[in-house]
Amino acid sequence: MPQLRLALAQVNATVGDLAGNADLVVEHCKDAAAQGVHLVVFPEMMLTGYPIEDLAMRASLIKASRATAESLATRLQDEGCGDVVAVVGFLDHAEGSSQGFGIPKNAPLNSVAVMHGGRIVARQAKHHLWNYGVGDEIRNFVPGHEINILQIGGIDVALAICEDLWRDGPSAAAKAAEAALLVVPNGSPYEADKDDVRLELCSRRAREGECVLAYVNLVGGQDELVFDGDSLVVDQDGTVLGRSGQFDPELLVVDLDLPAATPAMPDAEERFGGLAIRRTIISSEPFAAYEPLPVTQAERMPRHQEIWTALVTGLRDYVHKNGFSSVLFGMSGGIDSTLVAAIAVDALGADKVFGVSNPSAWSTEHSRSDAAEQARRTGLTLQTVPIAPIFDAYQEALHLDGLAEENLQARIRAVIWMGLSNQHGHLVLACGNKSELATGYSTIYGDAVGGYAPIKDVPKTLVWELARWRNAYAVERGETPPIPEGTISKPPSAELRPGQLDSDSLPPYDQLDAVLDAYVERDLGSVDVIAEGFDPALVERVIGLVDRAEYKRRQYPPGPKVSRRNFGRDRRVPITHRWREKL
Repeated sequence: MPQLRLALAQVNATVGDLAGNADLVVEHCKDAAAQGVHLVVFPEMMLTGYPIEDLAMRASLIKASRATAESLATRLQDEGCGDVVAVVGFLDHAEGSSQGFGIPKNAPLNSVAVMHGGRIVARQAKHHLWNYGVGDEIRNFVPGHEINILQIGGIDVALAICEDLWRDGPSAAAKAAEAALLVVPNGSPYEADKDDVRLELCSRRAREGECVLAYVNLVGGQDELVFDGDSLVVDQDGTVLGRSGQFDPELLVVDLDLPAATPAMPDAEERFGGLAIRRTIISSEPFAAYEPLPVTQAERMPRHQEIWTALVTGLRDYVHKNGFSSVLFGMSGGIDSTLVAAIAVDALGADKVFGVSNPSAWSTEHSRSDAAEQARRTGLTLQTVPIAPIFDAYQEALHLDGLAEENLQARIRAVIWMGLSNQHGHLVLACGNKSELATGYSTIYGDAVGGYAPIKDVPKTLVWELARWRNAYAVERGETPPIPEGTISKPPSAELRPGQLDSDSLPPYDQLDAVLDAYVERDLGSVDVIAEGFDPALVERVIGLVDRAEYKRRQYPPGPKVSRRNFGRDRRVPITHRWREKL
């Protein structure tokens, strides 16, 4: 059978950086050419980055993307990569599409360009537009209506783009066209606890299409989304032939022995399920025989390492891609800010991480010492700015008490953080977790202030799990655990009044997070939550807190999605409404 050396370019593209993303394509194509690769496939929307949301409808970006794709094809030829077939995602335009209701402005297409010999030899637009979870593509793109079959080295190769693979059709179309290989560029965000759904899907589609299937995905962070790569190739039986690692850029090279292309009838019009099949012969002669290269078979990370790496990746890319070099946050000595500190040090290096301790009259000695101990362990910079004199000055003018007095302390701290941020250019991190965000247990314009929230989508119980995992991981590697044990073991407290504990205002976190999983993650109504065995009073209390806190969540900074349903792109409910869950 003919041989084909395939490469999947798992890369970290930056939204809007067409020149930088094109450079990545050239860099990886040169690497692929040096390894004798015949076909290299890049992720979905490679040239523009992904997702681009309403930028897709800007005529200027569409024009620039199309021009960049054309010039990139020429550049690849000029830089010695013209013999490599490159499949590159880009933003295209639906020619002849009329403006009207239901058609996004300027008719943008989520497309791939097939580049060879200095030109674009084929294009294909995504058919099925992702419109659930964090996806909103029906708003931004026009669906495509063609399937491409490329003949490369005498082998027929079919194309599908991300969501197309999740719907019935592409593998059946590949089978109907007798394609031996189906390649799938993706922009598939990370989500914890999904088991190995990608491998299961790819294996099933490969068996249905009786073809080898190659799935390539992005890596890196983009606002609230993190992409974990995990690119893979499976054979006709669904067996893994090669698999890349997670979260890091990689060029996965896999050698394939594939059936020769079946001669197509000349001038025959082919269709499948309403889609036109377009055939392009790039090279019909088999490639010269060669010795296969060793294949990468990366294992998936354990659960806690995977989530930790997603949080680190999301923070690192948000900082770097938005032009910051350092971060600053309040270090109270509590578990949340301590976890954020450890994530930030792993993401950026200790020299780029600045903590601020703002002790008040109610701050405990162990909180101050725990913050200092973490700074010593990790090497981050810790600055202490007591707030008692500032608080007293406010109180002399305002005479606040109760909750207003407590919140005043949090807001004074936020003013200090933002002042230091403005002075030194640090990005301020909000340290709240998902359980607090769900119930509104935070001070708006206080501890909720910041430009990014690294653990926004991490429930409190998982915060403790991750802290224990990170310390154990350090011990395994012969390193100093970054999180003081006392921080993990002590009861959580906002320390805004004497003897205050989170349990004064919230149910125990194990119970709270279990109800939140049912109500927020799985979207169950109150009756169904109670039917799972929860106390009705607990359910009523938690649901009331969640529903009343929507206005706070709308004003909270973005943070990386790691759960099945995050607050932000995933879960969108009105602030103003009168629907109430009935017990």
